[in-house]
Amino acid sequence: MADINSKVIITCAITGSIHTPSMSPYLPLSPEQIAVQAIDAANAGAAMLHLHARDPETGQPTPDPSVFRQFVPRIRDATDAIIAVTTGGSASMSLDERLQAPRELRPEMCSLNMGTMNFGIFPLAQKERTWIHQWERPFLESSRSGMFRNTFADIEKIICRMSEMGTRFEFECYDIGHLYTLAYFLERSLV
Repeated sequence: MADINSKVIITCAITGSIHTPSMSPYLPLSPEQIAVQAIDAANAGAAMLHLHARDPETGQPTPDPSVFRQFVPRIRDATDAIIAVTTGGSASMSLDERLQAPRELRPEMCSLNMGTMNFGIFPLAQKERTWIHQWERPFLESSRSGMFRNTFADIEKIICRMSEMGTRFEFECYDIGHLYTLAYFLERSLV
């Protein structure tokens, strides 16, 4: 059992990219909602804020730096939390799209998924619900035959392009193979 006096780091992922607006009325979608919830999380004790952006009209995940610019500076000014901008974005985005906002915003930290993976969220498309936007059900269904791509080459590109700006990484390891991938980059002295 861990010592109750041990220090911990609380990270709060404000929106992520998997959930859709029809799943919860509490999912922050607009830059205003994302900023408010991030600031509230920091005030409640979150030391790190993991940030994705959503299209303010549809709630769909977006890599658009102009959307990130509507909330990241506000959060930065209002908190002393570590800002961690996603390099994952969404399975529907290319690597270059996923790097647009981090490259422009130059956050102190970025998330970095340590491998390609299946999210398999397609069963959520079959749940009874009133869909708010037409994109939601096909987005969920697409995970049946799609994947989130992050190859060794992709990971190396992210590390090299973001490290040159002084950005550090929150390594996201979803299975044991991701730990081996991280060990590979550690052995190469890239991380």
